[in-house]
Amino acid sequence: MISENLAEVRQEIIRHADIAGRNPNEITLIAVSKTKPAEMVVEAFEAGQTVFGENKVQEMCEKHETLSELPLSWHLIGHLQSNKAKKAVAVADMIHSVDSVSLAETINKYAAQIGKVQDILLEINVAEEESKFGLTLADAEAAVREIAKLPNIRLRGFMTVAPYTENAEENRGIFRSLRQLMVDINAKSIDNIFMDVLSMGMSGDYGVAVEEGATHVRVGTFIFGRRNYNI
Repeated sequence: MISENLAEVRQEIIRHADIAGRNPNEITLIAVSKTKPAEMVVEAFEAGQTVFGENKVQEMCEKHETLSELPLSWHLIGHLQSNKAKKAVAVADMIHSVDSVSLAETINKYAAQIGKVQDILLEINVAEEESKFGLTLADAEAAVREIAKLPNIRLRGFMTVAPYTENAEENRGIFRSLRQLMVDINAKSIDNIFMDVLSMGMSGDYGVAVEEGATHVRVGTFIFGRRNYNI
């Protein structure tokens, strides 16, 4: 079932990329495996999936250890507390959910300790929902300029969690705004900054996100089924 689901999602990415005149090979599918057992990650890997996303640091670390023999790339996509940054840096190839300069500074400190340059994304709360983390569009540039000074951080771009909606078209403007932000920031030629990653779009709206420039889409339910929130 997972292999069939993956094939369907990949075909949808290709379809929406074609609509936008984009190369689908430039779009990374992140299989969001949170709350799902390692066996399901293995099943997805056997179907050709190598990039996985986790919300919680502890779960990411446990799966990383359990599946250490597999060439998997782990992305932390959930909210990161500073006191868990050290563990996150040890495992994550990319941290999507950096929502403050102070968190970036903490990540930089732990990355320096292990001789790593950590890829991160700055989380932007485009819709300014009170229930979600992230900087506002207006505050993004100032944060980028501060993060650019950190030697063990590579700021690759932006991430957003769009509002939940039954109609994916309602989030098109959200995705378009985030893409425009990246274009605007890149145009300012800030030292040590050139961003090429837009992490946006989930199971309900990833197609629209691809059409609006997403380079990374985070899909869980459509691949693994509904999550088990009891663990």
